[in-house]
Amino acid sequence: MGYIYAFGAALLFGANGSLTKVMIEAGFTALQVTQFRVLGSAVIAGIVLALISPQSLRLPRSQWLTVAIMGVAGVAMLQATYAIALQLIPVGIALLLEYLAVPMVALFALLVFKERVRTRIWVSIGLIVLGLAIVAQLWNASLNLWGVLAGLGAAISLSTYLLMGERQLQTISPLALMFWVMLAASVFWAFFSGWWAIPSSLWIESISLSGALEEFSAPMWTLMVTNIVLGSFVTFLMSLQAIKLLSATAAGIAATSEVAFAFVVAWWWLNETLNVFQLVGATLVLAGIIVAQTARRTPTPVNADLALETGPIVLPDPPAEERTRA
Repeated sequence: MGYIYAFGAALLFGANGSLTKVMIEAGFTALQVTQFRVLGSAVIAGIVLALISPQSLRLPRSQWLTVAIMGVAGVAMLQATYAIALQLIPVGIALLLEYLAVPMVALFALLVFKERVRTRIWVSIGLIVLGLAIVAQLWNASLNLWGVLAGLGAAISLSTYLLMGERQLQTISPLALMFWVMLAASVFWAFFSGWWAIPSSLWIESISLSGALEEFSAPMWTLMVTNIVLGSFVTFLMSLQAIKLLSATAAGIAATSEVAFAFVVAWWWLNETLNVFQLVGATLVLAGIIVAQTARRTPTPVNADLALETGPIVLPDPPAEERTRA
């Protein structure tokens, strides 16, 4: 059952990238989608916490600054850069770039935290560098440079979120963490997203689903609700359940299937295709990410698509010796 939850969540996450792209092409800006994504996620998380665990809504004052930084640098910027990348490059490649956060975290743990990291991290980096060079087709610059930079910015923001969450918020549940950082992100983007400029008529306008689903249409507000609920909260809960049933490494590796689902859904739905060289490159990058997921000796399950969902990060238990001292 653990793998059913994990792959089901990955499928929904991957498909949500194509849905977001349709919404942006229909009239929303990337920042406006980001604003409502984080706000909607915060509202749902807050309601659920208020019903099942009101005490979880309390945030120690000592963690206010950390949560604010995570909300802005780790979530607000992440979702914005990823949404921008979706506008400029294929969905699968944008998600592939964001997933570079996995080796970034392992490398940071090695160089900064001085953790013992398996030497396979260098194999991972080699595979990723080679794969990205092929995917981007550096010999003819086939990808939009700004889209690639936005994707890399998403990876940096995600690695910031994961590292801060892992190191400094070990006492906060994932759902409570999601609520606070999404709330901080929504407050930040409220000043810059231009949500006030959205025509009221756009919310009720019937939007074609484009591509293979062009003959179907739905009001924009229903696309946004679907984006938030199915693409965020339901998948968040499915991921948590998968992590409970699987080992850390298995959960993390299963989550990388999201990249494959994103490519397949975008190919079927939006007619986004890659040539043979790019498919080979994408495979190398995905292999490198999986290797990086197993490089840390105390692996942390990472579901990297925070750009289109609410989490989760899974906060590790303190080492046995720390619990003994406590």
